[in-house]
Amino acid sequence: MTDEPRETTPRRYLRIPHAEPGQTVGLFGGSFNPPHSGHRLVAEVALKRLGLDQVWWMVTPGNPLKDHGNLAPLGDRLAAVEHFAAHPRMRVTALEARLGSPYSARTITRLATRRPQVSFVWIMGADNLATFHRWQDWRSIMRQVPVVVVDRPGATLSALWSPTAQTFARARWPEEQAGALARAAAPAWTFLHAPRDPTSSTALRAANGRW
Repeated sequence: MTDEPRETTPRRYLRIPHAEPGQTVGLFGGSFNPPHSGHRLVAEVALKRLGLDQVWWMVTPGNPLKDHGNLAPLGDRLAAVEHFAAHPRMRVTALEARLGSPYSARTITRLATRRPQVSFVWIMGADNLATFHRWQDWRSIMRQVPVVVVDRPGATLSALWSPTAQTFARARWPEEQAGALARAAAPAWTFLHAPRDPTSSTALRAANGRW
């Protein structure tokens, strides 16, 4: 986590967004340092193809697997994400700052406890699936909630041959059945082929400094 004090984060981002019982919600976590059109595309594809009621962009205080030296303040990233999440069914949150953990497995567990009548789905780009086995309790995530993986440039093969994909090969759903995934019992995951936006946070930081 970053050393940014929690009180600097606007309170509206620390609240768990409202969701009606029975709704399906996609959890889209990341550093978003900075957010870009490729992130928006992943969120849109998951929203439409799975027929989700909402997508919650969960901006992490700091990814434990990444160097925080060039990480913009959480408040700045939240404000920037608002631009790309400008959609009536998308919400921007700093839930991990509120819940006190940078680990997605714990966040999912706590959300499921607080919203037991909501069906959650984890959303990620294919580049994240390629390294997902390095996440803390990654097997737990796969066993807690369905997972949707959206294709990203240069990541298709590495994602589909990743340790996670191989470990949970029998739990993979055909993408034409993605519309039913959100209410499936975990483990269940699918890989969605979609238009691929080459924009990356790394390239944007290299071109523009921190941002």
